[in-house]
Amino acid sequence: MSKQHTLLMPLDMHLHLRDGVMLETVAPLTSYTFSGALIMPNLVPPVTSKDAVIAYKERVMAAVGVEAADPELDLVNSDYFEPYMTLFYQNYDKEFLEDVADEITSLKLYPAGITTNSEGGVSSFDLDTMRPTLQAMSDLEIPLCVHGETDGFVMDREAEFMSIYELLASNFPDLKIIMEHITTKVAVDMLDEYPNLYATITLHHLLITLDDVAGGMLKPHLFCKPIAKRPEDREALLKVALDGHPKVMFGSDSAPHPQHKKESCGCAAGVFTAPIALQSLCELFDSHGKLDNLQSFVSDNAQRIYGICPEFKEIVLSDEPFTVPEKYGNVVPMYAGETIGWSIESVE
Repeated sequence: MSKQHTLLMPLDMHLHLRDGVMLETVAPLTSYTFSGALIMPNLVPPVTSKDAVIAYKERVMAAVGVEAADPELDLVNSDYFEPYMTLFYQNYDKEFLEDVADEITSLKLYPAGITTNSEGGVSSFDLDTMRPTLQAMSDLEIPLCVHGETDGFVMDREAEFMSIYELLASNFPDLKIIMEHITTKVAVDMLDEYPNLYATITLHHLLITLDDVAGGMLKPHLFCKPIAKRPEDREALLKVALDGHPKVMFGSDSAPHPQHKKESCGCAAGVFTAPIALQSLCELFDSHGKLDNLQSFVSDNAQRIYGICPEFKEIVLSDEPFTVPEKYGNVVPMYAGETIGWSIESVE
């Protein structure tokens, strides 16, 4: 008899859906099994106005109902999905933030040029310039999500950013700050230094190190930013995720790119994990005897941290093998063509 495990209202608190045809391809793959997801705003142009937030949410909701790239999906479940919208961080005034607050769940801060479509991000962390916006966010209880990397040596970029997290956390103690897709032991250690610091962790950073990306033949579909780090970093991430640490939550950072942009000399950064996220997490947590903590990691912690109440959805998974499709549309997923140990049995 196969083993089963049930998850309630799973949430992906860091998701890239892109726009246009790509949005229509990938959105149903998340809305099928997740109750909601925090949608990243780094489009071209980025989402920086109330009208843009509303319009993008409408496009997302339209896309979750289109014919999916996986024909086996029961799209009726897409009706029970909430896109939690984000605003691309700029120095906004309080009046603007008050007006847009009901339409967004957070602001997303990108250092300028540090990742995909982030050219309009923050070029200088000058508190005198940023204070009005950050104080208004604190007053309005709008969380700040941060892509925490400098432009230094690629393996050191996250560690170098820790001083900026300290600067923000100490100067705005009532502002919830989410360290996005952390990849290092130093970031894990930072979690317990400040009460207002939280973090998302991706599936791929729990599974791979830099050796998996470039230790043998280069694997472009595992290349991402922040880049995968050392084994000791992965172990630190695993510990807090598997133990259900109350300040960490799942954020896939699933980042789809067309196959030709991944398999090229200018390989785009991003790992596409949306269609295998829950199955792979079940397999991972089960292998460590920690399945009972998966609910906290994929839903309960995020609900508490963000103060959200997602649509009810019950996902039953079983330890039946699942062979990952080679492609969804023109996007190659992580572990394409390989078999993982768990699969989706039902969605209610």
